[in-house]
Amino acid sequence: MKSHVQRLARFGFNPVCVALVILALAMGAGLPADAQRTVPPSEVALQYSFAPVVRKATPAVVNVYVESTSRLVRSPLFSDPFFRKFFGRQFAPRRERRQNSLGSGVIVNESGLIVTNAHVIKSTGEADIRVVLSDRREFKADVVQQDEKTDIAILQIRATGTKFPFVNFADSDAVEVGDLVLAIGNPFGVGRTVTSGIISALARTGLSRSDAQVFIQTDAAINPGNSGGALVDMDGRLVGINTAIFSKSGGSLGIGFAIPANLVRLYVNSVVTGRQVERPWLGARLETVNREIAQKLGLARVAGALVVQVNDRGPAARAGIRPGDVIVVVDGRPVEDARAALYRLTTRGVGNASVLGLLRSGRRREVELALIPAPGPSADDIRLLQGRHPLHGTKVSNIRPRLVEELDLELSEGVVVIDVAYASTAAELGFRRGDIIVQVGRVEIDHVRQLERAVSGRRQVWFVAVRRGSQILRLEMPG
Repeated sequence: MKSHVQRLARFGFNPVCVALVILALAMGAGLPADAQRTVPPSEVALQYSFAPVVRKATPAVVNVYVESTSRLVRSPLFSDPFFRKFFGRQFAPRRERRQNSLGSGVIVNESGLIVTNAHVIKSTGEADIRVVLSDRREFKADVVQQDEKTDIAILQIRATGTKFPFVNFADSDAVEVGDLVLAIGNPFGVGRTVTSGIISALARTGLSRSDAQVFIQTDAAINPGNSGGALVDMDGRLVGINTAIFSKSGGSLGIGFAIPANLVRLYVNSVVTGRQVERPWLGARLETVNREIAQKLGLARVAGALVVQVNDRGPAARAGIRPGDVIVVVDGRPVEDARAALYRLTTRGVGNASVLGLLRSGRRREVELALIPAPGPSADDIRLLQGRHPLHGTKVSNIRPRLVEELDLELSEGVVVIDVAYASTAAELGFRRGDIIVQVGRVEIDHVRQLERAVSGRRQVWFVAVRRGSQILRLEMPG
């Protein structure tokens, strides 16, 4: 062993590290032949490097610069109705502020389609987006799609007829814990960097409030500015889009998270085909199995998605799924919680079918679930409210399954605000998309027709109650 250490040290290797590697190899001598590791047979073999992977993937990783102009909020004095009555809106002073942000992106086809994070390009005003390639070419880019729930944004480079380097997608469901990966990006604005690591967890959830977010976890160093960059495998294929880190100081602590490539590919395909991304409608409400639920149901593992409610007309009911069932497998892949189950269905895609492994009364069974889109509101479900009332300028709809999915609603019945006109009465009073109208005056609202009648006519005092998340907000104002 000493001779091996001395020989490798002459080539610049740390003697201690070499000794540890050779010791580990020696300890593996008792392993099966196909699992054994051996000392590199030649000096050429000692030159193993990530360079070929980096050369292949780096040209497709870009820097994303966003410069936006935002208008600062007016002084509260100018929001006072008495003051506005005499001076009007036009006298309200507005100041502009320039904001700059920096991130990374990945080119995924030769026409210059770029994937990045939605939070990289998010701005409060008009934004100027520029991308810089590894060869220092610079282009303007436009946002063609963004989804804050998944933190995915798609940009298109403005360059007609130009072909760009790009990376191919890997099957992110095929990667395993322990696989080697490289994270490529532009942390801190210091220039492009490459860090190596391994996959340390798959389908990681619970890192955000959104049910749409599931992550690959890696120990490859991911720092501020790496957001939107590439996580690639040893073939230079895109495994995920780097998006977040776990850190108490702002620097990398070896726990980074990437959006899986299979989810990213859905959004890229939707841009290419011109079709909207549709999530399969399960037609059931799921809850993550915790220790208490596992003990109550007599489960051997604290894992899975408990079915707590089933829509009688939904795909789950047609597949024979019942309340109390626990989903533990989707298409042969174990699921740890409710979000992971929904993620597997989403990446399987609308128009296909999934095989779900269930536990029911301690017995295992399988069902086939048809993946169809959730039904949305019809023209008869939607109303635009106008008049001398607090809800002037809102577009409302009866709650339908697609709105439940899109707006993360906790209720499946009632009337919800789906849009608020700019500078309308409702906008000034603070009504938002996703607010559920609970009550107007003494009338409890269950349907848009009730709401239309409730806001017709005049009142001395208007009373409106809305549900926002788990809160009930009440507004009372003179008519």
